[in-house]
Amino acid sequence: MLARVMFHLARPRADTSPAPFPRQPTGEWVAPVPKEQPSLADSRFRFLNQAEQLVFPQGWNDPQLPKLWLYNLHYFDDLGCARAATREEAHSGLIARWIADNPPAKGNGWEPYPLSLRIVNWIKWHLGPGDLSDTARQSLAVQVRFLRKRTEWHLMANHLFANAKALVFAGCFFDGEEARGWRESGLAILRRQVPEQVLADGGHFERSPMYHAIILEDLLDLLNLARAYPTVLPRRMVKIWQRTAQRMQCWLASMSHPDGQIGFFNDAAFGIAPTPGEIDAYARRLGRPGMPPSAHFIDLADSGYVRVAAGPFTALIDAAPVGPDYQPGHAHADTLSFELSFEDERVIINGGTSTYEIGEIRAQERSTSHHSTIEIDGANSSEVWAGFRVGRRARITHRRVWSESDVHSVSASHTGYRFLQGQPIHSRRWDVAPGSARIGDEITGRYDSAVARFHLHPDIKADIADDGCGGCLTTGRGRRIAFEASAPVRLAPSYWAPEFGKQCATHALAADIPAGRFTLTLRPT
Repeated sequence: MLARVMFHLARPRADTSPAPFPRQPTGEWVAPVPKEQPSLADSRFRFLNQAEQLVFPQGWNDPQLPKLWLYNLHYFDDLGCARAATREEAHSGLIARWIADNPPAKGNGWEPYPLSLRIVNWIKWHLGPGDLSDTARQSLAVQVRFLRKRTEWHLMANHLFANAKALVFAGCFFDGEEARGWRESGLAILRRQVPEQVLADGGHFERSPMYHAIILEDLLDLLNLARAYPTVLPRRMVKIWQRTAQRMQCWLASMSHPDGQIGFFNDAAFGIAPTPGEIDAYARRLGRPGMPPSAHFIDLADSGYVRVAAGPFTALIDAAPVGPDYQPGHAHADTLSFELSFEDERVIINGGTSTYEIGEIRAQERSTSHHSTIEIDGANSSEVWAGFRVGRRARITHRRVWSESDVHSVSASHTGYRFLQGQPIHSRRWDVAPGSARIGDEITGRYDSAVARFHLHPDIKADIADDGCGGCLTTGRGRRIAFEASAPVRLAPSYWAPEFGKQCATHALAADIPAGRFTLTLRPT
């Protein structure tokens, strides 16, 4: 709270004194994860599935454009695109334009998060295909000095991690005492934040597979930096980063579907973080072990998730806290939700994330009804509000993971609805075997209405029997899955948001639960 007050009251000035001399790398810098190419042509950019023709200089801070879109504009991810080596002149021109149009300490580009990402991207570009001019290096030093005064202790989590990474990058890129101070500031943050943010099972503590992949890429970038400047960074810390990255790779493999992409829990979407395959390839280029195949049945007990695979079924199960208590900003009200794949096709999904803009869409996508779980009395299991706020939150109780013969089982309850007058408790059990996947729900305590929803991937076609208690799901590749329900189900309109700025119409199997119990069983046909 104190950091929040201090951040908003502080008005630091930019230090424009001459930049330190650059340090010559003595090791090898390998190609990092390639980025998408958001610069389509001169002054035309595409981010988050939204293309805009900008008029500079006002385009950098156009109030008509979403904040996150403008942040992306200032990240300079295009410097890391696959064709960066053929675009050096264009990239040099874009850097020069940014410097001319964005005076120190003014506008979106000087906010700490885009500042951090841009600092790293400029340095990665210089270590790779580009060459920062004297003017760009001077601007870079001014940006680093300003960032050091605007470290995001009031937000912490992935923002603070990004700040620290940028300070370490700048502290290696430049030489001298001032650069050493930047480097030591960043390392001091990472010394505390790596063990705090990365749990013992390898999961990032914000419980978002998307942000997990972002932090994992950050660690791999730091290991890459240690290769380029082999005598600058403390060897002991580099060893810690190596071990941590390996644990994070295992977690990411466990929280990915057979299609090779992440599961959607909390804020998650495709196209923001590197894919698991890109992470794996980057680790191998760095001489690190590749991403191991995930076990069929793995309890990620520290983060709370479980992966269960048996026969054609793979389930990713959320029996986890919504996030760290002091920063659950990327949390959804998705407790006891799950996703299910059949072979390599997604069948049951969570709704995804298409926007961070405060409004009805953001509220809907964080709501319980947008996830494959149970909604009681029309309320959210955790009190998500504004864009990144959580008040009352669900707590997991009676969590259990076990196997008997070829059946893998998970059960848990949560307290998210205890605030309601009847203090209902939702409990759910999953039993996954080679020949079936069964989801059983129980609600204890009084309530007026409860709806179980199982959101279907847009490629899934559902045929429901006349009595509503059974039917068949057909995948996009023609695979068929029979289902049986203990109460009538119906098709309810829904949508899937696989990327920012993108919504795909789909349906959910929905069932009212008047008597406190419901089961859904799926079997291959």
